[in-house]
Amino acid sequence: MHPVPDIIAPGLKILFIGFNPGQRSAVTGHHFAGHSNRFWKLLALSGLTPYQLKPEQDSLLTTLGYGITNIVSRPSRTAAEITKAEYQAGRVILLKKIQHYQPAIACYAGIGVYKEFTGQATVHCGQQPTGVLAPVVDFVVPSPSGLNRIKLEDQLRYYRQLAGLVFE
Repeated sequence: MHPVPDIIAPGLKILFIGFNPGQRSAVTGHHFAGHSNRFWKLLALSGLTPYQLKPEQDSLLTTLGYGITNIVSRPSRTAAEITKAEYQAGRVILLKKIQHYQPAIACYAGIGVYKEFTGQATVHCGQQPTGVLAPVVDFVVPSPSGLNRIKLEDQLRYYRQLAGLVFE
C-alpha cells in the first residue's frame, strides 16, 4: 500500500488531521475514501463544503481553504495497527507541518489522533482550551471512520461547531 499525498498549503482555514490512510485510500490515492467513511458527508451537511465532494475530488479542498494530512502516513486496515514508534515519529513531522503551514484551525479527526499528538489522557470533542501551537486553534471532531459507532447526528454537531468557527 502506498501513502496518500497530503493536501496542504500555507494559510489554510482548516487542516484536517487523521490517524493514517485506510486501505481504500491507499488504493485510490484519495483521503477518507472508505465506503463507510462519513467525512465527505459530514463536511457537506455541516456547510463546510457547498455540496458532498467525492474522495477523488479531495484536491478541491484547498480552493475552499482546507487541507488534509495524517499523524502517520503509512496506510493500514485500522488505526490499531499503528505502532508507538510510528506515532512518535508522526508527532514530530506533524508539529513541523503545523508550524510551517500555519492553518487557522488544526482539526483532529478523532479523539485518539489528538491524544496521540498531545499525550493528553483525557480529550473531549470540540474546541480545545489551548492549542499546541498558538495562534492555531485546536479542534477535535469524532472520527468519521465507519468503524466509529457514534451516530451521524452526534458527529454532525461537532462539524457544525467547526463550521461556526470558520464562518463567524
